[in-house]
Amino acid sequence: MRQVNARTFARAFAGGAALMLALAGCGSGSLSGQEGATESASGGSGNSELEHVVVGILTIAPSSAMQYGIDEGIFEKHGLDIELQTGTGGAAMLPAVSTGDMHFAVGNPLTVMVAKDKGLDMKIVSGYSNSYREGNDINGVVARADSGITSFADLEDRTVSVNAVNTQGDLTIMESAALAGADPTAISFSEMPFPDMEAQLELGNTDAVWLPEPFLSRALADPANVLVGYPNQEALPGMPTMVSFTSGRFAEENPEVVADFRAAMEETLEQAEANIDDVRAVLPAFMSMDPAVAEKLTMEEFDPAIRTEELNQLGSLMRKYEFVGTEPDIDAMTAR
Repeated sequence: MRQVNARTFARAFAGGAALMLALAGCGSGSLSGQEGATESASGGSGNSELEHVVVGILTIAPSSAMQYGIDEGIFEKHGLDIELQTGTGGAAMLPAVSTGDMHFAVGNPLTVMVAKDKGLDMKIVSGYSNSYREGNDINGVVARADSGITSFADLEDRTVSVNAVNTQGDLTIMESAALAGADPTAISFSEMPFPDMEAQLELGNTDAVWLPEPFLSRALADPANVLVGYPNQEALPGMPTMVSFTSGRFAEENPEVVADFRAAMEETLEQAEANIDDVRAVLPAFMSMDPAVAEKLTMEEFDPAIRTEELNQLGSLMRKYEFVGTEPDIDAMTAR
């Protein structure tokens, strides 16, 4: 059996504590499902014949595909004993991946690219999930029906609530407003937890809210609310919402483990997309979700392919709105 290089690579990433603070503002990974991830570990069979690998995830709906892959024996088939560790946000997992406390993680590609811009060596291993190019998408902007807000152009001089600033929510909303002829710099963004947004919108404490599922469907079930639009589809159709990644050091020192993990992810995500109802069936236990809600939940599109073109476009938008100082080089960030 191959052994994962267990040496904790303590070489600090650029900026040390300052970088960690900067990353903390990047928000959490994909935006579908629930917030409030715990730090408890799950999974891991302890089988000495398998390679023990720790994977960081967020307690959100798309992460259920990882549990699905474990339950289906796909990772074990590829020689891996997966231990899932949950974190409070994508940015919070980056230091753990850097130090080797986590071997891999699944999170928002924007957060990974910001980390790279700040000097943290991260490598994208595979794709994971994407928003939809057309039709109902996995997140959207909602306003009150009597607000006069019917398009992204109407958000100029208004306040929009997102779960965290400088992440995919405000980035795609600004670009959607710009494409509609509005001044994106005239939009004010406030941070607010997803579970609080609908109530605060009703109280008039914000003009519009950016919501993922299942919060989006719940808000739109109220006739007093209206859908302004799907910002992902306006700004960057088919935008990747999560990728799997590791550190540059781990990828260099453990290429066979990275190759096995990539192969297992490819099989897991392809099978998950082909059997989406089976993935939904994991949600009640995985997230303590009401089975009736889980059954109807719009899931993100699972796809192991790294959408380089869309990620490059995302990087260009990040540079345009000064989320990063230098446009990311996706090819250089991809583990080979």
